[in-house]
Amino acid sequence: MLPALIKKNDPQAKLLIGIVSFVVFAAVVLLSRVKLEVDLGFDVHLFARINAIINSMVTVLLVFGLISVKNGNYRLHKKVMFTAMILSALFLVSYIGHHLFAGDTKFGGEGWIRPVYYFILITHIFLAAIILPFILFTAYRALVAEWPAHKKLARITWPIWFYVALTGVLVYLMISPYYGNA
Repeated sequence: MLPALIKKNDPQAKLLIGIVSFVVFAAVVLLSRVKLEVDLGFDVHLFARINAIINSMVTVLLVFGLISVKNGNYRLHKKVMFTAMILSALFLVSYIGHHLFAGDTKFGGEGWIRPVYYFILITHIFLAAIILPFILFTAYRALVAEWPAHKKLARITWPIWFYVALTGVLVYLMISPYYGNA
């Protein structure tokens, strides 16, 4: 196992993780209600494509991170998971950008695909809304080298984060044919 990178301070960590999680959630909710009418000089749905690419990369990194830790390669696991966190932060910026400039797109699918799409979308949104504090607490437990607690949290965090990243790609693939029809 790797040594601690930061000194343990649970009260401060809980406060900081709570504030960051709340601010990010509030920003996403509030900014999703705003649409800026600005000509950026390019198709604003490029943000959505970037989001799907980032989510694809995070999905692959999460699998790679799981494999590396199962193989006992903790240094690689740390680098992979840190990269997944950085990409997730970049995703968030791009996600907010897409919704600020593109607004909402209505799903146009009909028949059996419609309830499938909405099931995927609703579960994706709900889990995306709650995953950030899990990710941050899991990372914190690793940074203070509390490996049993890190492992216990990761068993909850990893499948949710993986599902959110994977379904983000699926939502994009299912909604992208309807961009421009809003």
